[in-house]
Amino acid sequence: QVQLVESGGGLVQAGGSLRLSCATSERTFSSFVMGWFRQAPEKEREFVAAIHWNAVTAAVADSVRGRFTISRDNAKNTLYLQMSSLQPDDTAVYYCAGDTIPRRLYLTTARKDFGSWGQGTQVTVSS
Repeated sequence: QVQLVESGGGLVQAGGSLRLSCATSERTFSSFVMGWFRQAPEKEREFVAAIHWNAVTAAVADSVRGRFTISRDNAKNTLYLQMSSLQPDDTAVYYCAGDTIPRRLYLTTARKDFGSWGQGTQVTVSS
C-alpha cells in the first residue's frame, strides 16, 4: 500500500477557504486515480472528489460542486483539494485515498476501489 500524508485542515469560519494537500513518496503516484473522502461524526465515509492519473479528468460530489476543486501535481507526488465557501456541513475528517490498481482506464469514485488511505485531517467549519 502507498503511504499518504494529509495536511492543511483546521478551523475556519463559514464562507472561508482551505486547501488540503496529500503527499506521498511513492514514485508511482502518477499512475493512480486519487481521491478525497470525508467522514463526519456518526456518518458513513463519503466520496468528495477524484482525479484520474492523467490529471485532467475529475469528478466531485454534488454536495461540493462549484465549491471544491481537486487537482494533482504528479511531479511533486501531491494531491490537492481546494475548498471554498465552506459551510458547517463540510465539517468532517478528510481522507486522501489511492486507487487499488494502476492506470485504471476510467475515473472511479467508488470507495471500494480505493485501497490506500491517509490518516485524515480534521476540517471544522464554524457558523
